[in-house]
Amino acid sequence: MEKQIKIIKKGAVTEIIEKKSRFIAEIIPVSSEEEAIQFIEEIRKKNWNATHNCYAYTLGDNNEIQRFSDDGEPGGTAGRPMLEVLTENHMHDAAVVVTRYFGGTLLGTGGLIRTYRRAVNAALENCEILVKLKGCLLTVKVSYTDYGKIQHMLENMEMRMLETEYTEMVQLTVVLEAEKKEAFAAALREATNAKAIIVKDEEVFFAHTGGKPVLL
Repeated sequence: MEKQIKIIKKGAVTEIIEKKSRFIAEIIPVSSEEEAIQFIEEIRKKNWNATHNCYAYTLGDNNEIQRFSDDGEPGGTAGRPMLEVLTENHMHDAAVVVTRYFGGTLLGTGGLIRTYRRAVNAALENCEILVKLKGCLLTVKVSYTDYGKIQHMLENMEMRMLETEYTEMVQLTVVLEAEKKEAFAAALREATNAKAIIVKDEEVFFAHTGGKPVLL
C-alpha cells in the first residue's frame, strides 16, 4: 500500500475553456469497477451531443485497477494524461470524465494533453479530499481514578477518543496510526502503572475530517 492514499469525500464538476472548446470535468469517488462504468455511462447519456467523453479511473489501495479512454481523441492525448493526474496526486478509488465540446480550433497533441490534465486538476482542486490512514482501533478499560490521566495523555499525543462508555470502569475507544501503537501502549502503561487494559485491538482505515478521526 502506498504511504499516502487520498480518497474523495465529495466530488466536483468544473469547466475550463481552451480556444473556444469547452472541457467539463466531473470526478466522483467509486468503490468498484461497476460503479465507475455506471458513472461513465451516465455522463455519456447526459452529454450525448458532446464531441468526446474521455475518462479515467483507478481502484484499490495499490491502484490494482486502472482504466482510461481517449474516446476518439488522438491516442494518448486524453485518457492516459487524465489517469496520470490521479496517480500523481495519490488519488485512489476515483473516476473522472472530461467532456469536450469542440470549439472549432485544433489544439494539437501537446495542447490536448495539457488541457485534459488541467481539467482534471481543476476538478481535484474543488473536491473534498481525505487522506486515508492505516491504523488501529483500540478499546481500553481504565479505572475512574486513572481516567483523567488518560485524557491528559491523549491531549499530549494529539489523539481524540471516538467513544466513551461508563460502567464499573471507563471504557474508551481510540483510533491511531499503526506506527503510533507501541508509543501509545507504553504511555498508557506509564500513566496508569500498567493498570489499564487494552481489551480490543483491530486494524482499520481512517481519516481526519473536521479535526476528528473518522473510520472508513
